[in-house]
Amino acid sequence: MNNAAPAPARTRGRPRGNPPTRESIVTAAHALFLERGYRRTTLRAVAGAAGVDAALIAYHFGSKKGLFAEVMQFQCANALTVDRVLGGDPATLPERLIDAVTDLWEDTDFLQLTAQGDEAAEVIREYLERELLARLVEFLGGRSATARATAVVTILGGLIYTRYLNPLPTPAALTPAETRRVLSPALRAALTQVAGRQIAGRSSSA
Repeated sequence: MNNAAPAPARTRGRPRGNPPTRESIVTAAHALFLERGYRRTTLRAVAGAAGVDAALIAYHFGSKKGLFAEVMQFQCANALTVDRVLGGDPATLPERLIDAVTDLWEDTDFLQLTAQGDEAAEVIREYLERELLARLVEFLGGRSATARATAVVTILGGLIYTRYLNPLPTPAALTPAETRRVLSPALRAALTQVAGRQIAGRSSSA
């Protein structure tokens, strides 16, 4: 007679005790999206790789689309850390913005994720609008902040489109350093008119 205690049943939904973190799910999903692509990756496969129930993924992210958005947002946030970019020397903000974009988009894994259809394009749009543009508006301040922040994000969006998403030969041939040199004056012009006094004041008080 087998007196061994039965294995505990695997519970669905949000686990008790020490549940796996969102980051562990995102890490497993990141690897599978790179290996299989968006359409061939299932929530069941992600759950298996992360060692969780699929219901937990639905609880945290809502859907595969939500999980994919989280994967891309996570990588965007790591590379384009808005607090770090905006918190440095105001005089070199244009260069830091360009470096953050090129560092992110020169990453092989990120480029592979961005090639995965409309889902990727939607995430990129949302990140530029909700994170970068909104934070720039707050940083610049004043009545023209939205217009200036829009100009900055438009320049960066143009860089992304013409260098990475639908590359034109000339922009795509530039090195990141050359890209910084070419585009920094345009970004500085967009930032300086509104933020000139603010930037000067911050620099003098540093």
